[in-house]
Amino acid sequence: MAEKIDSRAVGLDVGLAFIRWLTGAENLHYGFWTGLDVTAGNLKAAQEAYTAKLFGYLPEGRLRILDIGGGAGETARKLIDLGHEVQIVVPSAFLAQRCRKNAPGAVVHECTFEDFTGTGPFDLCLFSESFQYIPLAESLPKCAALLAPGGQVLVADCFRTEAYKGRQAHGPQPGGGHPLAAFREALNRSAFRVAAEEDITDAVAPSIDLEQQLFNVIGHAVTRVSDEIRAKKPAAHWTLGRFIGLFLSKKRRANLMRRLTGTDRNAQAFRRFNRYLILRLEQTA
Repeated sequence: MAEKIDSRAVGLDVGLAFIRWLTGAENLHYGFWTGLDVTAGNLKAAQEAYTAKLFGYLPEGRLRILDIGGGAGETARKLIDLGHEVQIVVPSAFLAQRCRKNAPGAVVHECTFEDFTGTGPFDLCLFSESFQYIPLAESLPKCAALLAPGGQVLVADCFRTEAYKGRQAHGPQPGGGHPLAAFREALNRSAFRVAAEEDITDAVAPSIDLEQQLFNVIGHAVTRVSDEIRAKKPAAHWTLGRFIGLFLSKKRRANLMRRLTGTDRNAQAFRRFNRYLILRLEQTA
């Protein structure tokens, strides 16, 4: 039996290759755009500014850090360069391989946070755009068990606002994450309290506009080529359409073209449906 194509790994590979070509690094996170024009040429500077903002919330001293959902390892490498000891938890085999390449000084655990069996202790549990993927019932309680006395949690991620009523109500919208109210409730029941908090929604929201601009460029190219083939080679256009239909349903093709040519995924929608917060949490006892 033929092996199933790992479309997620292919997508990550292509995406990382593009980001690496554009910026020279494999950062998967938002940019911090305060003071920067929103252009592809400034993406590297915006992502570096994001990292600088995040690192400004690190506790003092040399830290034992558990980087939960560590992406391609770029953040871990920078933390190691600062003298910290880092372990990474990442569920994707492809990303685990990139972490080992980009952050050879880190210990990489290829598993979900829920399945992580390490014991630490750690001085910091770090969630950089990964907190939203872990059930609220699992994340903070597990952190409490892994942290040394005085250890902290650093979260940088999107949370859904009360304006978001679900995909059926609004269609696909940028951002994501746990409902902010539900997170606040879970935090109140946890062993942590907020030591520091900053809302950086406005600073990261332009990343959505830049992403959509890229898709629109691709969409323009696809539409332009399709129109030319339809006008000059209608039989070939019909055959190509039938061939594509073997792999993508009509609904999926429509969703793809809406993604490539639409403009409803934008910074304004992101601001309405999300709050992007940086939170440093300390133990209550």
